[in-house]
Parts: sequence; structure tokens; C-alpha cells
Amino acid sequence: MTTSESLIAHLIELRSRILNAVVALLLVFICLFPWASDLYTLLAQPLLAKLPKGGQMIATDVTTPFFVPLKVAMMAAFLIALPYILYQGWRFVAPGLYAHEKRLVLPLIVASTLLFFCGMAFAYFVVFPVVFGFITASAPQGVAVMTDIDKYLSFVLGMFMAFGVTFQVPVAVVVLVRMGMVSVEKLREIRSYVIVGAFIIGAIFTPPDVVSQFMLAVPLWLLYEAGIVVAGCFKVAAPPSAD
Repeated sequence: MTTSESLIAHLIELRSRILNAVVALLLVFICLFPWASDLYTLLAQPLLAKLPKGGQMIATDVTTPFFVPLKVAMMAAFLIALPYILYQGWRFVAPGLYAHEKRLVLPLIVASTLLFFCGMAFAYFVVFPVVFGFITASAPQGVAVMTDIDKYLSFVLGMFMAFGVTFQVPVAVVVLVRMGMVSVEKLREIRSYVIVGAFIIGAIFTPPDVVSQFMLAVPLWLLYEAGIVVAGCFKVAAPPSAD
């Protein structure tokens, strides 16, 4: 097979994998569409539970009540279809990997996905109740807390992304050690800098209260420590010897 034929075959394979992923995403979205409003209510529950009696969320744009639940349904569909989407990506790249690379990459993909979901769950069940409780309680007397549903969705997605990425720290640490870019001993030496950096990140990506900053910074530090422990179980790949 010539180079051009090989390239065309790879492009056809890539198109097939992308098409399979898109079809799966659309099928899940179609199934979730009738419950789009219920999904948004579920997503908004941490804030709704903290609103004062008679408090409610508002929509300030004409099309917002329709499109915002639609976005939530699409996000939920993507999360549900994500394992299959990643599987399609894996089937595309796996033939080009060596056996030892397959043994490393597949567990990292699975672990990264699970950790991202764990980060989202931690934000939803632990962080949101504390953050929204602080925000509603700090409102001046006479001020009604009525958050726009679109702005709430943007805030929630940002927090999901922040905590999902934060929970990738063990994977990043293992990859760096496994590739020989840094040693476990060096990671232990820079622990103090990582702790300071974790609190700086917590101050940037969370509301301006100490509790929510700690709730991002402390897991980030603990996940870094967990990454060091896991990385210690792997032997660093030896660099190729010079001829």
C-alpha cells in the first residue's frame, strides 16, 4: 500500500469513528430531550435548596427558557456517551501503538475519565451546597437573590471544568514520572510550592470565600500526593541507549 493510499485509509477510518461518536451522542440527546427541563431542575437543585423562602431563578432573555435546558440535555448526553466516544478514539489510535504503550494509555484514559466524573460529583454534592449557602447568606438585607438560569449554567459549567481538571492531577503526575520528565523525589521536594500553587488556583477559580477556596485547594494537594504514591509504583522508562 502506497503512502497516499495509507493516508486515505486512515482518513476513512477517522471519519467512520467520528461518525459513530456523533451518532451515539445524537441518539442519547434525543432520548434525553423530553426531560431537558427536569435535568436543569436537577442541576439547579443545589442553588434552589439554598434560596430563601419564596426565592426563585429567573430568565432574562426570551429564548433562554428553551435553550438553557437544551444545553443541559446536550451536556448530559455528552457525559453519558463519553465512554463510547473515547472507545471510538481508542479504536482509531490503538493499531499504531506498541504493546507497552497500549498497557499504559488505556488505563490512563479510563482513570482520567473516572476522575473527571469524580471531580464533577465532588463539585455538585460537596462544593455547591457550601458555596451557594455562603452566597445567599451574604446577600444584604432587602436584596432578593434571583439568579438568571443562563448565568447559573455558565457558573456551574466553569466549576465542573475546574474540579474535573483538578482531579486529573494524579494522571498528570503518573505520566510525567513514567515519561522520565521528573522523578518522584523531585515531586516530593517541590511539595511546598505545589501547596501554595493549589491555594492560588483555589482563589482564582472559586468564589471569594475561604471555605470554597479550601475545598478546591485541599483536594488538589491531596490528589498530588496520591499521584506521587501511584507514580512510585511505576518504573521510569529507560531512555534509549546511544549507538
